[in-house]
Amino acid sequence: MSPARATDLPGRLRAALEPVVDAAGLYLEDATVAAAGRRKIVRVTVDLPDGPGGVDSDRLSDVSREISRILDDVDLLEGAYTLEVSTPGADRPLTQPRHYRRAVGRLVAVHTTGGRQVTGRLREADDGGITLDVDGRRESLGYPEIARARVEVELNRPETA
Repeated sequence: MSPARATDLPGRLRAALEPVVDAAGLYLEDATVAAAGRRKIVRVTVDLPDGPGGVDSDRLSDVSREISRILDDVDLLEGAYTLEVSTPGADRPLTQPRHYRRAVGRLVAVHTTGGRQVTGRLREADDGGITLDVDGRRESLGYPEIARARVEVELNRPETA
């Protein structure tokens, strides 16, 4: 692969995969290529475009087959590669409004720019910020106030969540 082709590979990979992922009703979160000896590993992360819910295994399998077909057809990669298609996982950092909207109903730990840690059930998320239920009281935070946030994994999540 020429140096110019290697440097624009992430953009070309994204351009080739986005239409396939979109057609499956999913959002292309990330697509990377890493070396693993003589092989390459293509890691593709997909998610629902917005709102709460999850990507079921059948849908993930279907989009994985389509991604594999596209990679074979468009000749982006030289040599052998391994394809890994997954979802972001429950513990990914929340960094975009879309991530917060996807986590509505989940328990979220937020570290503010002021140094506070707030943990509560995410009730609302829009383009300006979020609203948490913290021990029965609502607390709203704008995105500029949030230094970092992550969904807390709950093994016994309440049904009312």
